[in-house]
Amino acid sequence: MDAVTYPNITVINYINNNLNPLRIHHEEQPYADQFMVKWTPSLFLLDSSGRSHHQAIGFFPPDELVPFLQLGQAKQAFNNDSLDEAAEIIDNLLIESSGSGSAPEAVFLRGVSRFKKNHDKSFLKDVYRILKFDYPNSSWAQRGFPYWNL
Repeated sequence: MDAVTYPNITVINYINNNLNPLRIHHEEQPYADQFMVKWTPSLFLLDSSGRSHHQAIGFFPPDELVPFLQLGQAKQAFNNDSLDEAAEIIDNLLIESSGSGSAPEAVFLRGVSRFKKNHDKSFLKDVYRILKFDYPNSSWAQRGFPYWNL
């Protein structure tokens, strides 16, 4: 990622404008044990308390890293009950990167965020409809299936 992804200007700008990056060697203690780092690269999106809300192992090309980071920020907002913020981050992700590997999970999380805020089951039904037609081969389409009959 040092040779391809991190030098990318879009990645640089996104990280500099939205995150506080911290790079730790994979054998650094106590972090390697705390986060069960077994392979590199291991990426974690942490909140200010050090809780991980999103993680992955392995290489990301530049056009996949930013949506991954956006999804992590949306998950953190969701976990903190900042549902409007989560939906806004996801809307931006889907506008900019609807074809990314993070998009299906983002669609799912956006629908759940909207349902939790409004208690309107139509948001959950929309999750399945969008996933079924736009991301039919994703595991998120399968996870959204129960919402079809609401």
